[in-house]
Amino acid sequence: MENTPIFWVGFNAFVLVMLMLDLLVFNRKEHVVHMREALGWSAFWIALSLSFNYLVYRTMGRQAALEFLTGYLIEKSLSVDNLFVFLLIFTYFQVPQQYQHKILFWGILGALILRAAFILAGAALLAKFHFLMYVLGAFLVYTGVRMATSAGEPEIDPDANPVVKFLSRYMPVTRNLEGGKFFVRKEKLLFATPLFVVLLMVETTDVVFAADSIPAILAVSRDTFVVYTSNVFALLGLRALYFALAGLMRLFHYLHYGLSLILIFIGGKLLVSNYLEIPMGISLGIVGFILAMSVILSVLLPKKEDESVEAINK
Repeated sequence: MENTPIFWVGFNAFVLVMLMLDLLVFNRKEHVVHMREALGWSAFWIALSLSFNYLVYRTMGRQAALEFLTGYLIEKSLSVDNLFVFLLIFTYFQVPQQYQHKILFWGILGALILRAAFILAGAALLAKFHFLMYVLGAFLVYTGVRMATSAGEPEIDPDANPVVKFLSRYMPVTRNLEGGKFFVRKEKLLFATPLFVVLLMVETTDVVFAADSIPAILAVSRDTFVVYTSNVFALLGLRALYFALAGLMRLFHYLHYGLSLILIFIGGKLLVSNYLEIPMGISLGIVGFILAMSVILSVLLPKKEDESVEAINK
C-alpha cells in the first residue's frame, strides 16, 4: 500500500460502499437502534479499524501504525463530547429514536467531506509554514485548559446558530415532523422540516468540534493519509457508538477532564518538539493511560445518586 492518488480513490470508494450498504441494506427501514445492535456495529467498526491499522503496519511501518492508532484513539475519545451534544440536540427537538440513525448517517457523511478539506488544508499549511506548529501547540494547550475549566452543559439554541438562521430566512420550515423527510412540498412551496434543522445543527456542531480534533491529530502525524484514515474510521463508528453509549455517556464525568489533559499533553509536545522528542509509542501509552484513568475514576467516584439516575433516565 502506498500513499498515492489511486489508493486515496480506492479508500474513499471503499468508505462510500460501506456507507451505502449501511443505509440501503442493513438500515433500509427506519427503526429504533437497540443496545444489542449498537454494540454489534460498534464491535464491527472497531475490528475493521484495527484490521486497517495492521495493514498500515505491514505496508507503511511501525511508526505510521502507531500514529494511526494514536490519532484514532484521540478522535474516538474526543467524539464522546460530540455524542453528548447530539443527545442534547435530539432531546431538545424531541426527535423520535427511529429517525436519529438517519440524521447521524447524513451528518457524518457531511463531516467526512468537511474534515477531509480541513486535514488537507492544515497539513499543507504546516508543511509550508513551520512556525504554525507552535501556534498549533499553543492552541491545543489553550483548548485543553478551556475544556477543563468549562462548567455545565452546553446550551442548545437554534436561534443563535447562523446556519439555521440563514435557512429560516430563505426557506419556510414546517412546525411538525413530516415522517422521516427532510423536505416536503405544500401548495407548490418547498418546506424544510424540523428534521432538516436538526441535521444542520448536527453538522455545524461537528465543525466546531473538528476545530479541536483535527489540530490534535495533525499534531500526532504529518502524513495526510494516516491523519485522514484514522479520522474516517473514528467517524464511521460514531453512530453505533452513540446508540451504545447514549444512556451511559453522562456517567463518565471525569472523561471530560481526561480529554483536556490529552489536548494539553499533545500541545505541550509540539511546543517542546525542537528540544525534546517524545517517541510515538510513549505518546500512545500516555493517551491510553489518561483515557483509562478517567473512565476508572468515573466508575470508582460516581456522581451523586440522584444525578446518575437523572442522567440515565434522560
